Amino acid sequence: MALYVYSIATEGHPRRLDGLKGVGARPAPLRSVTAGPLSAVVSDISEEIRPKRRDLLVHQEVQERLMADGPVLPLQFGYIASDDDAVREVLDTNADGYLAALERLDGCAEYHLRVAQEDEEPLLRQILEDSPEAREFNERIRAGDPDPQLPLALGELVAREVEARQESLAAGLVQALLPFAREHVVHPPTGSDFLNLSLLVPQEQKEDLLTAQANLVREIGGGVALRLAGPLPPYSFV
Repeated sequence: MALYVYSIATEGHPRRLDGLKGVGARPAPLRSVTAGPLSAVVSDISEEIRPKRRDLLVHQEVQERLMADGPVLPLQFGYIASDDDAVREVLDTNADGYLAALERLDGCAEYHLRVAQEDEEPLLRQILEDSPEAREFNERIRAGDPDPQLPLALGELVAREVEARQESLAAGLVQALLPFAREHVVHPPTGSDFLNLSLLVPQEQKEDLLTAQANLVREIGGGVALRLAGPLPPYSFV
């Protein structure tokens, strides 16, 4: 029977799975498949698994339960293996790499920072104050200058300035938070975000990170939203 695979941990990890059931329309109990020093947490499935809300929540709950007792390598949602032997083969083949990764993640969790321009008005006003060229274009438009190229030129100038300032702010935020992380990954921004940052944070640095993030919010002021989520399973570092 096919297996849904949630996480990889050491064979000595407690893997307290009591009371938990797996993904799918007919959830099966969670169990372990062990090979040498490693164990994978799995559940039997008899259907194609799609990212429905209930199954996404189950997947996350399993990761959080396991993380509470020690380091794990969380798999992204949707990883399927053909049977127990296929899982054991993967554990055997990659044992050294998995053990090294588990040691690297020990005592850490992922924190995820997204930063977006929530209100552009303060930034646009600042650009007009700082840029003589933008100010000139704006004043000519407001005075009724009929040149059809003026709005386009102003728009392009402002867009370049917004991008440059957001890139500068993003770089500054990354540098400010790096001291609290063992590793970091800068992901491509999505949606309205201009910074999408994952931090691998040791437990003893958690409070310092939260304090630093709160201080940054106060320093930056209005117009920019900093959204910090965590502790999370360290998907970005597996």
